[in-house]
Amino acid sequence: MSGMPAVVLENAELRLGRGPVWSDVSLTLREGEFAAVLGANGAGKTTLLRAILGLLPLAAGSVTVLGRPPGAANGSIGYLPQRRSFDESSRIRGIDVVRLGFDGDRWGVPLPVPVGRTGRLRRAQARERVAEAIELVGAGAYAHRPIGSVSGGEQQRLLIAQALVRRPRLLLLDEPLDSLDLTNQGSVAALVQRICRTQNVAVMLVAHDVNPILGYLDRVIYFAAGGAVDGTPREVINSETLSQLYAAPIEVLETSDGRLVVVGQPEPPAIHSERHAH
Repeated sequence: MSGMPAVVLENAELRLGRGPVWSDVSLTLREGEFAAVLGANGAGKTTLLRAILGLLPLAAGSVTVLGRPPGAANGSIGYLPQRRSFDESSRIRGIDVVRLGFDGDRWGVPLPVPVGRTGRLRRAQARERVAEAIELVGAGAYAHRPIGSVSGGEQQRLLIAQALVRRPRLLLLDEPLDSLDLTNQGSVAALVQRICRTQNVAVMLVAHDVNPILGYLDRVIYFAAGGAVDGTPREVINSETLSQLYAAPIEVLETSDGRLVVVGQPEPPAIHSERHAH
């Protein structure tokens, strides 16, 4: 990839309380790259996204986001937090959920609604952006239905559309595949890759199981033992690299169908996670 850097961390350290969550982390994500962020619960995956958004300060090192300090470019970032579930009784339409990505930050704020030409232009722009995002994720067939009545995979497409509605340059997705079956995980990964390529958007996707998305990735950022390694999937998910990261013997096995399984002592998170063995 030869795109401009979207996220750059250099010798970064982040602390919560008295101890570091991770330290000496250096990585670069470029425009048009699709990276998975992997590691056990508590290893610092979501913390990385929060640092990029400027919600948590670094204790050492540096991070730049779209060429600016963390938080300064948040208007150009699409963010999908850890999965929100919608009850079957939820009557809000999918299209309205997507619209929240455009102007949801105004909810509850006592600002006057624009009137006249300015108001009409803003409403027209919102309709255009919402329609564009829904088309991009292929959700047109169900976007006008109550979001509680559509499947989990369809809900996730609508939430990704919400994150895309402002035409971001960087997309941060925190466990968007959680609780989806294997078919829907692959479908969502294919969608994200297509957005990455066609829109030249840099993507960081936090996941527990890399196997359903392995064929779509450009990079892997793997957190463990207070540090992280960054590289192509095959550069990172191998016995030598993970053994160095964990400072313990780790073996990466490849099954006959191409799936990867990580085993070792102390036991690391299995790359083929039982969470998604539906």
